[in-house]
Amino acid sequence: MSSSTIQEWKSFIDRSPDAHILQSPAWGELKSKFGWETSWVIAGTLGAQVLFQTLPFGYQIAYVPRGPVSTAGSVFDSPDWDEFQKKLNDFCQEKKTVFLKVETDLWEGVSGGKCPSPAGYRTSPHSIQPPRTIVISLEQSEEDILARMKSKTRYNIRLAEKKEVSVRLLDQIEPFYSLLENTADRSEFGIHTLEYYRQAFNLFDQSGECKLFLAEFQGEPLASIMVFIRGNRSWYFYGASSNKHRDRMPTYLVQWEALRWAKNQGCLTYDLWGVPDENEAELEDQFLDRQDGLWGVYRFKRGFGGEVKRTCSPLDKVFHPTLYSLYLLRSRVGN
Repeated sequence: MSSSTIQEWKSFIDRSPDAHILQSPAWGELKSKFGWETSWVIAGTLGAQVLFQTLPFGYQIAYVPRGPVSTAGSVFDSPDWDEFQKKLNDFCQEKKTVFLKVETDLWEGVSGGKCPSPAGYRTSPHSIQPPRTIVISLEQSEEDILARMKSKTRYNIRLAEKKEVSVRLLDQIEPFYSLLENTADRSEFGIHTLEYYRQAFNLFDQSGECKLFLAEFQGEPLASIMVFIRGNRSWYFYGASSNKHRDRMPTYLVQWEALRWAKNQGCLTYDLWGVPDENEAELEDQFLDRQDGLWGVYRFKRGFGGEVKRTCSPLDKVFHPTLYSLYLLRSRVGN
């Protein structure tokens, strides 16, 4: 077998403290509780947490979310790349993998503007994680962060404070999930089970890498978000809100308090995690008119003054071309 142990992965990832949280051992443990098998491949300074999902007849798909990880410089220019790829390929073939999908932790337009195109991989038309997002820099003072926001967002944060909205940390998942169910019903989008969010919170909260924030008015829950941190990075993955007291702007204040918390933990960035996959000019031209998909959340998130970024396109390595063609057909139909 070409895989490493969880103990070896923990030791490896500890040497790369700013690697993406989707490569953290806790994330692998979370996914292993909900239909994925988690494995790890390490070669010198390169490694990856690989998620496998079983298909009929013993086949599998493999997925590397926001990896591979390097403990020393660039991933794709590493002298350990060939050895790492051999181990990864051998392991995938042992597990009857149809294809391996890699979603790198690299931004378009960085490192000379070129995304990697390693031999043996093809650019994939299908993403699992949202490719485009808004990232807020936390390197300046709180006053400077506020100053970069849209004036309406600053106003709404202050209005929430004036209207007696308060924010506190939660130590249990149920109030968050109750609001999430409300949001899903109102906006007609899918959510995970209560147990999924409970496991996510418990796994990361015990290491201080996750907090649940709740905005409320006179004890009534109005908005709640789950925020993760690792190294000098933070991510807003999940959020929910009530339809009550929306005029008190609780969603703005709860984000602001989470931003402040992440900054106080030493984070340099706060990733708002997911906006429509359109260039910034299109986003700004259409956000007032569009309500479908992520357009509503873009209208909210843009106010916090971050930078629109897009990750490099996913890469697929194909081991069974015919079965991969069926996957591509299914993903087109699904979209």
